[in-house]
Amino acid sequence: MIRVRDIALPAREDGAEALKRAAARRLGVPAGELTELKIRRRSVDARKKSDVRVIYTVDAALAGSEEAALRRCHGDRVSEAADEVYAPPTGGERLEKRPVIAGFGPAGMFAGLVLAMAGARPLILERGRDVETRGRDVERFWQTGVLDPASNVQFGEGGAGAFSDGKLNTGIKNPRIQWVLDRFVEFGAREDVAYEARPHVGTDRLKIVVKNLRERILALGGQVRFESAVTGIVTDGGRVAGAVVNGAEEIKCGALILAAGHSARDTFAWLDALGVPMEPKPFAMGVRIEHRQSELDRCQYGGFAGLRALGAADYRLAVHTPRGSAYTFCMCPGGYVVAAASEAGGVCTNGMSYSGRSGENANSALLVGLDASNFPYPGALGGVAWQRELEKRAFEAAGGDYAAPAQTVGDFLGKKTPASVAPTYRPGVRELDLHGVLPGRIAETLELALPELGRKLPLFQDMGAVMTGPETRSSSPVRILRDASRQSPLLRGLYPCGEGAGYAGGITSAAVDGIMTAEAVLGAH
Repeated sequence: MIRVRDIALPAREDGAEALKRAAARRLGVPAGELTELKIRRRSVDARKKSDVRVIYTVDAALAGSEEAALRRCHGDRVSEAADEVYAPPTGGERLEKRPVIAGFGPAGMFAGLVLAMAGARPLILERGRDVETRGRDVERFWQTGVLDPASNVQFGEGGAGAFSDGKLNTGIKNPRIQWVLDRFVEFGAREDVAYEARPHVGTDRLKIVVKNLRERILALGGQVRFESAVTGIVTDGGRVAGAVVNGAEEIKCGALILAAGHSARDTFAWLDALGVPMEPKPFAMGVRIEHRQSELDRCQYGGFAGLRALGAADYRLAVHTPRGSAYTFCMCPGGYVVAAASEAGGVCTNGMSYSGRSGENANSALLVGLDASNFPYPGALGGVAWQRELEKRAFEAAGGDYAAPAQTVGDFLGKKTPASVAPTYRPGVRELDLHGVLPGRIAETLELALPELGRKLPLFQDMGAVMTGPETRSSSPVRILRDASRQSPLLRGLYPCGEGAGYAGGITSAAVDGIMTAEAVLGAH
């Protein structure tokens, strides 16, 4: 096939037939000569608000000579289609001891899938519940304010990403990424996930994907156990000999993939007590900010706002201030701010969108970057202690019933302003001065950052936008050390991986890290 890059279609003309005609023109052939057209990448170029365009890269098959077309259309926008295709290890010898995976978020799921495809029959232990039951538990919490510490936005099948926008874009470069995207499509995501520049699944479809992926692992000889928390490790001569489940049961294994999420604080504590090498990791905290999605669409797309080809607009912003750096993260178009607590007596927020992104509000985390020099607590778990302190303060300030403190941007900046959006956080918000909740460094950085963000994107000039906080779980505040073999340097057979271990920053990068860890296990045994 022939790869054709940078086909720009006017947003009002976007469609399959227009794309086919444009690809044929680029190749200098009649449209009828294209026998197949496969989209490889799609993005939106909205730099000119008067001329918003959709940009495609496609692979085309011709009825005539492709060699002749390549000679005729030489240049950097037309070439032979060639990619580095990832092929997971398969058909290897069955391991003497089945590997155990702790955690069934993205890293654990994809580590389990690769191990199962290789015939290794992994046993996956998930502390929470299956995704269907978990969904009911989370909805009950949002409606009533009654938290289940065993089953919530952080814990359960699918990990924290199961209640998010389901973003799959990542900053890493790795041939395994396309394989991951293709598996999401195979297991229930929309086809455009495989080629959109900023793919997202949506929490409603993620639940389908997660269930189908689990069923594939089971069909390949793997096993998944829910409500089975790994609470300790059996060691023998500096090596893993087994995993302790729920404080009692011991399961023998030679390889334990630790794919705990970024909120597995009790896991971090017993690992630290066991002497597993760990260190504090830079992370970020802040708030969720909400604007009207229709205003964001107009801001980004001008008169093209509302076109189906463009969908709900998003943004990604960063500024530097004398007090620190602030940036937006996990932006959820047409989404909702959600209660994301996993421990009793603490409030924290996250963002979520469904696949249609049809909610009235847009929301994003607005975070301040922090490193160990900023932490008020020492040691590897200093960031965890700081998270807990902030979540407890927010819980108590907002009334102790999992309502969250919220304030308009204008009020926060000392310019009394009524809200221009209705906050979406459930079980509800309480209007409070966020200066009394947020640490001084975070509040001061946000005060300086908000006007700068308004200069970058006029949407942020809206003083009626609502900030709800705190957002504390953007990433893991801990890194569990590993060496080039992906094992703990002092406990062989322990494979820390994924976001909770400090080696990923989202669904796709966590999945890739899980795959590479599974490969390491297969290569070492």
